Amino acid sequence: FSESQMSLRILPYIHNDSISCFQTFGQEMGMRTCSFLPCHMTCPSTDNFTVEDAVEAIGFGKFQWKLSIVTGLCWMADAMEMMILSILAPQLHCEWRLSSFQLALITSVVFIGMGLSSSLMGNVCDKYGRKIGMTICMVWTMYYGFLSAFAPVYGWILVLRGLVGFGIGGAPQSVTLYSEFLPMKMRGTCIMLIEIFWAVGAVFEVLLAIWIMPTLGWRWLLGLSVTPTVVFVCLCSWLPESARFDVLVGNREKALATLKRIAADNGKSMPKGTLVANKQAERGRVRDLFTPQYRRTTLLLWFIWFANAFAYYGIVLLTTELFQAGDLCGVTQGAKIEPSCSLECKYLTLADFKDLLWTTLAEFPGLFITLLVVDRIGRRRSLALCFIMFSLCILPLFACIGRIALTIFIFAARAFITGGYQVAFVYTPEVFPTESRALGMGTSSGMARVGALLTPFVAQVLLRTSVYLTLSVYCGCCLLAAGASMLLPVETLGKGLQESSQMTGDMTRTCQSNGTACTLHTSYGSSNQED
Repeated sequence: FSESQMSLRILPYIHNDSISCFQTFGQEMGMRTCSFLPCHMTCPSTDNFTVEDAVEAIGFGKFQWKLSIVTGLCWMADAMEMMILSILAPQLHCEWRLSSFQLALITSVVFIGMGLSSSLMGNVCDKYGRKIGMTICMVWTMYYGFLSAFAPVYGWILVLRGLVGFGIGGAPQSVTLYSEFLPMKMRGTCIMLIEIFWAVGAVFEVLLAIWIMPTLGWRWLLGLSVTPTVVFVCLCSWLPESARFDVLVGNREKALATLKRIAADNGKSMPKGTLVANKQAERGRVRDLFTPQYRRTTLLLWFIWFANAFAYYGIVLLTTELFQAGDLCGVTQGAKIEPSCSLECKYLTLADFKDLLWTTLAEFPGLFITLLVVDRIGRRRSLALCFIMFSLCILPLFACIGRIALTIFIFAARAFITGGYQVAFVYTPEVFPTESRALGMGTSSGMARVGALLTPFVAQVLLRTSVYLTLSVYCGCCLLAAGASMLLPVETLGKGLQESSQMTGDMTRTCQSNGTACTLHTSYGSSNQED
């Protein structure tokens, strides 16, 4: 290297036979290159490996399949608790004579709880571990979800559903844990596939309602809906802590034991050498999300998550509202849904449940369509595509269309917004480093809860005033989100997970043919990062 290239530092490297070498770091054209001076007869870098190296060597196998099921239960629980909201509202409206504002408040208080806990649980998972945070959330959700079945009056249902929301706010951390055990080439596909559990949970909730509601009522529905959390709590003792997290906190031996366990499950061999531990004391700090490197990404992702949840839960709530409106042509032409009496109620009929089931089944094609494009056109373009297609599917609702056409367009809209939501779950853990990955997921999820908190007042309250204005709000929000998706500064397709904000690229090692020297190439995403 020239003097200008050798500008960073020289660090000692101790080889297994105690012969010291030195690493010389240089920088040129955004690429940092580390060259080892000749040391004995072997390449020193082959004696070390990172968690990323181990995960890539072990690959996808039996362990990841089991992990998919356990973490997928969190998604089933989340989906079922969310699906309850659109089923519970008409029932309580009739049984307790609640106004539309009171119904919207039941939905919103759940999202208030989720918004409060999302960032908090992200911080807990970054500081104390992914497994601890997830277990706390699921036990909490199970307990208060079951208690809400016994709520005697409106005030109690508000409090208990809010507490359920607080617990379910940590469910997205299951993706954080899951993504940290996946090899790079399988990550996008696997995270998308685990979202099938969300779709299964939503469909299962509707089927459960068809079976339970006509005979046993909504209290039994609430009680039985905690089933996925019960199963998760029974299986959580098997769940391992993230090896990436253990390495970051300096617990190298525990991380190594976890990796050996995965290798044994998958029938693969561990990389040879010593696991590199990169201990970092400061983790889970909100300010890390606003460093020059991540500020733009954080703000854009927050809006994208907000728009995703705002549109997704909006179309879920609009489904039951529009199905109950009756004469849809009259509704559209009148541009509003106005009951003859403020306390007029309509119970969900079997036909309503069937249509709700059909629109809920849209979760599956939405996932599969996105699965086809997410690893081909990239994460950013996939997000933009889903938002644009959702808006196009909403446009026909401005016209006078029949119930069958309404069901078809709502089906398509829900399919695309579901796909967009899942791409956000793929992109977010990929773009943040291990030290702040859970917090990045948590704060993004928190912004999603803000969108979900506001959407009942659009889908259930504003709809009473103007159908056109309601639909315009959803279309406009998603078009803005499509633009935000294309403005994201980093495309994560084909990139490894970052262990630290100091290292944003992949490492590749090459040794000279004579085995006496080794070069480590590290590609950095930003030239202004600190060492």
